[in-house]
Amino acid sequence: MKIIALLMLLISLIILILITILNLISKKSFSDREKNSPFECGFDPKSSPRTPFSLQFFLIAVIFLIFDVEITLLFPIILLIKITNMINFIIVFSFFTLILLLGIYHEWNQGALNWSL
Repeated sequence: MKIIALLMLLISLIILILITILNLISKKSFSDREKNSPFECGFDPKSSPRTPFSLQFFLIAVIFLIFDVEITLLFPIILLIKITNMINFIIVFSFFTLILLLGIYHEWNQGALNWSL
């Protein structure tokens, strides 16, 4: 076992050394104007590519992702109906739904769901 671990360590060191050497000798051209431009279609950009995005849209997108993932966690709870009694199912489902509702209330209370500032 020690020989296998030593062999794996040696192989990983060799790969790390090769990657380092290849990074040092590879030719990188950072001064290419066409590659540094935000669009390579032949048109000059009309605005800066670094314009700030809407913070409200970002917050709504994050909230959607969080609750979307949690909604997918509700599907296995439906399968619990077959293997648990109804009282345990109602307790688990109510607790999970309460956590989701408290999360929505918290976001609403913090003003993340308001579009106007």
